[in-house]
Amino acid sequence: MTTGLDRLRELRGQGLLEKAYDEVPGLLAQESGPGGRGARSGTTGGGPVSAAAAGRLLGGLDADAVLAHHPSTPVVTVAVTGQSTVGHVIDPLRGELARHGLLLKTVLGEHGTYLRDLTDPGGELRTARPDLTLCLLDAETVFAQVPAVWRPEDVERAAEEALGRCAALAEAAPGTLVLNTVPLPRERSHQLIDHRSRALLGAVWREFNARLLRLTASGPDGRLVVIDLDPLIGEGGPVTDPRLAGHAKVRLGAELLAAYAREVGHLARALAGRVRKCLVLDLDDTLWDGVLGEEGPEGVAAAGTLRGEAFGAFQRCVKQLGSQGVLLAVSSKNDEGLVLRTLSTHPDLVLREGDFVRINANWEPKDVNLTDIARALDLGTDALVFADDSPAERARVRHGAPDVAVVALDEEPALHVTRLLADGWFDTPRLTDEDRARTGEYHRQRERRALHAGAGSHEEFLRALEVRVGLGPPRPHEFARMSQLTLRTNQFNLAGGGHPEAELAALAADPARWLLAARSADRFGDNGLVGAVLGTVTAGVLHLDNMWLSCRVLARGVEQACLALVLERARALGLSGVTARYVPTARNHRARDFYPSCGFTRAGTGGPADAAVRFHHDLGRVPEVPAHVRITEAPGGRGTDGHR
Repeated sequence: MTTGLDRLRELRGQGLLEKAYDEVPGLLAQESGPGGRGARSGTTGGGPVSAAAAGRLLGGLDADAVLAHHPSTPVVTVAVTGQSTVGHVIDPLRGELARHGLLLKTVLGEHGTYLRDLTDPGGELRTARPDLTLCLLDAETVFAQVPAVWRPEDVERAAEEALGRCAALAEAAPGTLVLNTVPLPRERSHQLIDHRSRALLGAVWREFNARLLRLTASGPDGRLVVIDLDPLIGEGGPVTDPRLAGHAKVRLGAELLAAYAREVGHLARALAGRVRKCLVLDLDDTLWDGVLGEEGPEGVAAAGTLRGEAFGAFQRCVKQLGSQGVLLAVSSKNDEGLVLRTLSTHPDLVLREGDFVRINANWEPKDVNLTDIARALDLGTDALVFADDSPAERARVRHGAPDVAVVALDEEPALHVTRLLADGWFDTPRLTDEDRARTGEYHRQRERRALHAGAGSHEEFLRALEVRVGLGPPRPHEFARMSQLTLRTNQFNLAGGGHPEAELAALAADPARWLLAARSADRFGDNGLVGAVLGTVTAGVLHLDNMWLSCRVLARGVEQACLALVLERARALGLSGVTARYVPTARNHRARDFYPSCGFTRAGTGGPADAAVRFHHDLGRVPEVPAHVRITEAPGGRGTDGHR
C-alpha cells in the first residue's frame, strides 16, 4: 500500500512538490496500520507519518514556487538559536508545519550564540522579523557558568543568573519567543555522591524550571511561550545521545526534538489563527463501551469494568476540554430519542446532554452530519475535529468533508485520550473568559433561534432581541481575546489576516491608529467582545485597515452600528473623509457589499497584483445606527445608559 511518504517521494521525483503542496497535509495525516511506533512518532496504531522524514523530503522546496501555485498558503518565519547545536530541529519542524498547511521559512543562528542572536539589533535573527523565535536551552545554559569543582549552591547562583538572562531575552526578542524547561542530566546529578546534595541539586533545578515557566505570567503578553519538556520526556526516549553531545554539541536528542517540534507546530498553527473550535464525537465504542442500538442503555458502560473505566477517563478528558471553551457535539448513527434518554439517565456518564451544543443522532452519512453541525454552529468545517473508532466512517469523512481534522480511535479505549490530545487541535496561546463561556453562549444561541422562529419577521425578531452595542478602546485584559478574534474570524474579516496580542497592544498605543473594541449584549446575556475596528489617520483622512466581527452576532445590526459610530466620530473630529478596502478571501464573500450598503462609493481596485476593492465615504451623510440597537458606549462619548 502506498503511504504518505511514498507519495511525497514520488512527487519530489517528478518535480511536482511545489505544485502539489496543497496535498501535503492530507498525505501527512494518512493513517499507518497496526503496529505503529507509539505516541512519540504520532502513530499510536494510526496517525501521521514521521514529521522528520517528511521534513527531509520537503527540504528542497522552492517557497516562491509554492506561493506561485498556492498564494494563500501561510508562511511562518521561524528563527532558531540556542545554547548548543540546534539545527536538527528544522526537519521535524518543517514536516509538522507542512502537516498543518503552513510553509516554513527558517533563519538559523550559530552554535552557542543565542545571547548575541537575540539582542543584536542588526543581527540576522532580528532583521528577519520572525513570527516565532525558538531559543533551545539545555543543561549547559546553567552549567557553563558553574566552576569545575562545584556544589549545589554554585548551581543555584548560576541558575539565578540564567533566569535573569531569559527574562531579559523575553523583553528583547523579536516576535514570539519560545523557551523550554531544561532536563537535568544524570551525568551531572550523579557527580554528587551523597544523596543529600543530590536531592538539594534536584530541588534547585526544579525551582529553576518552575520559575522559567512562571515567566509567561510576568512577561509581555503573548510574546513568551515556555514549552515544558517533562511531559515529552515522560513519553519515552533518551534526552540526548552522549556521543552526539560530546562530539557535536547536540545536547537534545532526535526524539525529544521531534516531540518539541510537534508542540511548536501546534503553537504556529494557533498563531496563524487555525485553532479548531468544535470536537464532534461518535458514541458507540467511542464515548461508551458497547453499541446502544443493539444492547440498549443498560448494555453500554463508562465505568464498572476495565474497559468501561477507560471510556470514563475519555469522557472526563472531553469534559475538561469543554470547560475551556471547546464546543462539543455528537454525530452518531443511532436513534435520537434513545441517545437523549441515555445521556440524561445513564449512571456511568460524565457527559450529559447539556455538555453538547449539537447532537446529531440519525442515519445520515457522517460527512453530511458534520457539514450540518458546522452550519448549525455557524462555523466552517475546518473548525471541526471528529473522533470515531470506525475506519470506514473516518474514510467517509476524509472524502466528503476533507477540511475536518480526523482523530483515529480503535478498539483499545485506553489510548483514546492519548490519540485525542496528540495533535493539540485546540491549543491556544492564552485562554480568555470568553473561551470558558463559549458553550453557554451557544446554548443561548439556541434560545435566540427559537425567538427568531416565533417572530413574525426578521425586523420583529431584532426589536425583541434588545441588542446593545458598545464601541471603545480595548481594555488591558482584552488584547488576548481581540487577538483571537482577528486571527480566527473568517466570514466578517474585511481585509483578511489578523494580529497577535503584542502587536495589538502596540497599535493601541500609537496615536495615529484607531483600535476599537466592539462589545454586545442582548436579552439573553452578554456576548462580550465580539468585534474590532482598526484604522489609520493620515492627512486628515481615516483609512479603515480592517473590521472584524464574530459570526455569532452577524446580521443583528452590530456591524452597521459600529461603522456608523466610526463615521460619526470621524466627522466630529473634522476629518475630510474615510477610505476602506475589502480584500476577498475564501470565506468573507458574505461581507463584500458591506461598505456600499453603508453609503461608501467604490473607488477602484488595487491593480493586477492587489485584489483589494477600495471605497470612499465623504462624511456628508453619515448612516444612522439601526433603530433596534441601543448604544452603550461610543468612541469619544457617552452611551445612552451613561457608560463611557
